[in-house]
Amino acid sequence: MLLASAIAVSAGGTVLLGHPSRAAADPIEECTATTGAVVAVDFGHWGGSVVRGCDAHPTTGMNLLHNAGFTTTGTEHDGPAFICRLGSSTFGNGTQYPTAAEEPCVNTPQATAYWSYWIAEPGQDTWSYSQFGAGTQKPKPGEVEAWVYGGTDVGGSSGAPAFTPDSVRAKNPASPSPSTSTSASASTSASASASTSPTVAPPATGDPAAAAAWLAGRLVDGDHMENWAFEGPDLPRTSLTAIALAAAGTQDPALRKVVAFLEAHTDAFLLPDGPAGKPDARAAALLGLVAESTGRNPRAFGGRDLLAALTDHVCTAAGEDGKCTAAGDFLGAASPWVQALGVIALLRGEVTPPAATLARFEALRCADGGIAGAMIVPGENCESDPSTTALTVLALRKAGSADPTAQNAADQLAASQQADGSYLPYIGASGGDTAGTAGAAQGLKAAGRATEQAAAKAWLAARQNKDGGFGPDRWTTDSDPAATEQAILALTGTDPVSVTRDLGGTTPQPSRTPDLAKGSSYLTAPANLIDGHYYEAFPTFADFGLTIDGAFALAAAGTDDAALRKIVDFLDQQGKDANDRTVNDWTGVGTEYAGGGSIGKEALLAEVVGRDPHAFGGHDLIAALAQAVCAHADLDNGCAEAGNYLWATSVFSQSLGVMAQLRAGDAEHAAAPIAFLKSLQTANGSWPSLIPAAGDSDVDSTAMAVMALSLVPGDEAAAAVDKGLAWLAAQQVADGGFPGAAGDSVNSAALAIQGMSLRSSTYAGQIAKAVEFLAGQQNADGGFNVASSGQQGSDVRASTQALGGVTGVSFGTLRRDLGTGTPDPTGSPSASASSSPSTSASPSPSASASASASASVSPSGSGTGSASPAPASSSATAGQGTGPGTGAAPEPSDTRTLSGTGDSAGETADGLAWTGTDALGLVIPALLLTAAGGGVLIATRRRTASAAGRHR
Repeated sequence: MLLASAIAVSAGGTVLLGHPSRAAADPIEECTATTGAVVAVDFGHWGGSVVRGCDAHPTTGMNLLHNAGFTTTGTEHDGPAFICRLGSSTFGNGTQYPTAAEEPCVNTPQATAYWSYWIAEPGQDTWSYSQFGAGTQKPKPGEVEAWVYGGTDVGGSSGAPAFTPDSVRAKNPASPSPSTSTSASASTSASASASTSPTVAPPATGDPAAAAAWLAGRLVDGDHMENWAFEGPDLPRTSLTAIALAAAGTQDPALRKVVAFLEAHTDAFLLPDGPAGKPDARAAALLGLVAESTGRNPRAFGGRDLLAALTDHVCTAAGEDGKCTAAGDFLGAASPWVQALGVIALLRGEVTPPAATLARFEALRCADGGIAGAMIVPGENCESDPSTTALTVLALRKAGSADPTAQNAADQLAASQQADGSYLPYIGASGGDTAGTAGAAQGLKAAGRATEQAAAKAWLAARQNKDGGFGPDRWTTDSDPAATEQAILALTGTDPVSVTRDLGGTTPQPSRTPDLAKGSSYLTAPANLIDGHYYEAFPTFADFGLTIDGAFALAAAGTDDAALRKIVDFLDQQGKDANDRTVNDWTGVGTEYAGGGSIGKEALLAEVVGRDPHAFGGHDLIAALAQAVCAHADLDNGCAEAGNYLWATSVFSQSLGVMAQLRAGDAEHAAAPIAFLKSLQTANGSWPSLIPAAGDSDVDSTAMAVMALSLVPGDEAAAAVDKGLAWLAAQQVADGGFPGAAGDSVNSAALAIQGMSLRSSTYAGQIAKAVEFLAGQQNADGGFNVASSGQQGSDVRASTQALGGVTGVSFGTLRRDLGTGTPDPTGSPSASASSSPSTSASPSPSASASASASASVSPSGSGTGSASPAPASSSATAGQGTGPGTGAAPEPSDTRTLSGTGDSAGETADGLAWTGTDALGLVIPALLLTAAGGGVLIATRRRTASAAGRHR
């Protein structure tokens, strides 16, 4: 059906109605809520924004377009009355869209791609599809019209503008004049004494759309803010700009670019001291709010769990790490403003803030009920600040706190308002300032103080400049980003608690997700986890690599800290299996056969659970890693090239070492391993499985490599990550899985989710499909199949990878801080036939070997005790890790499964992935030599890996 025909006929065929020339645009100020008309054109299809224009005296919709500054072109078939192309000097240098290459505009365009025409009469808050052509539509005073490129039908049941009429409608007061705006702010020189009954607000409501357009125009390269005071991006300002643009809802193309920029620069903002440093509270709060305001996942934004960065770093005493004013502060919070934003970010992420963070506001309350502008302690001078007072009102009301602090703060806000509706930035100031008044307006709305809020908004509206922006105060009138950001929130009636702009509203969500609690129960079942300490490669012989995989899975799921602590203590205290082997026999640490990948994996476990990798398992694992970096190629002695780790015969192992070193802050010794890892990337963006490279492209190895390189600062590493992820996403098969040696592999899908979650907004659709795939591979006992085809049945190795992988948090940022804890006694277990899975003496355990765990088995000390754990709260860092993960699966924080499992080159002959440089590649000889213990390991290390399954 051709929708265009209806419009062409209604236009009457009068070709003189439209023309491509551009009239001089009427100033936007000449349109008010009751005079003139506004037209908004959405250039979002071509990466532009919504552009508005005004016609003070429109006669037709076509006349409105031209007098508002737009140009038009018709079709050869219908003439200029049918609008085929639209252009504006403010976008694309005046280019009309669609271009001739997209649409020749010879015949009437199809209904799937054309400029649709929408009307919202005065007072109407929804769009109506125009039943007339632009040549015969008669705009009413105060009307707003919109043009959107895309598809719809004659009834206009789809394809309506994504922005609301109110967001682009003229809101200037009737009969505007210079004297009007002057008088509105004439009383800003009022004394500091408060007036409890502000003057009646003028009718001005401001123009947030114009403010957002001005703000978007200040973006450098269209995606970030900069500051004259220092080089590079201003990430705090960029974050606040994103929140303001989300509030306006009229600059989605710009907002998408800003959010993508922040995702790509999360580490630079969050971890200013490098991967081993403590997170910055301001960055965690602001980035968390950006994620929550735009439909992103704050637990996996830029590969980081922003909520855990807050809950895991709350000060316990003054002076802690040199970044704490008092107990209850978020670590490094330099102001109550940051403290309040942190609380709001947690609450929006459905995490209960630690009680101490809320109690801290009581100590920040001044005698007048307001909140101090600085992080003070009792006895220090306290001067109320309108911005921090308002944010505290927002935070405490959102928390549902019964503490009187919130009410006292709201009362102080109302009492300190000036007669003209403004707020003074400090006691004794001679006039109000924009940011403080805008912040106060947000708090007043939350407190239900409608009269005072209206007065503040009116004062703000009268201060808006002709370019759309706002100046800081009456002495500095040039438009300023900080003032404009806050004004947008106030004028739109939003605030950091309520801003929501789901970009496009189409972020794919999985229809089902795995049950993490059941998965944890399967992994901790006595039939699988021997004495609660380790998994077995075969009866009485511990698989330490798999045991660490299980620990990472439990850390990611966050549902059984007791079981996780027991495993960690066993490894840390050098517990022995039934053959007197410890984790050190597996890593070879301290010997000439030390495996860099296995040492890195053990060190990474220590880092994930909050232990010291310099003193874990009786060794300084970071020093051992540094000693394991090859200076030159020597294949006979475990070195493929300079920068390779000793006996690290896979990309997987190399990546483990890099992540461990970077997380420990040893960037110096990690430099050569990083360079070597980069050099292994192929032209198509992938990484091979083995070292030396065998010419293949491997999903698992590529996922591991991008997770490692995501910790490396700089554009070169970021480009390598992006290229790797593009290849990785392209490997997904129809059912959502990813190919591995076992076929449509659970391991590979889990690792792919972890990799793609580094750019979750870009790969949301692929992540959702992969999560659904994993959900379909979970069995009734909580475990997971190895692959979608072949022998079915729960497998421990596949389950460790799936359980952590589905959370979507990078191995490099996985964290579940257990503290130093009290080591669990780790005496050598007494192995018996009944304590181990029933396996056959074959090169790899059968898929059914670990399937004996009963779903009814409940792990001792379970963190939740329920099959569907609630979202993490307080210091817990577990939860739903991927943006699409919803429902029963909780989101892990900076928590992930570091499983060294993989498929195409990391599996046994039956396709069962395995990790580290353990002896599993020689299982049959090992069965005959169980008494030899570590000797098997050494025998394995003397071989050069040349087949799948001998590289992790």
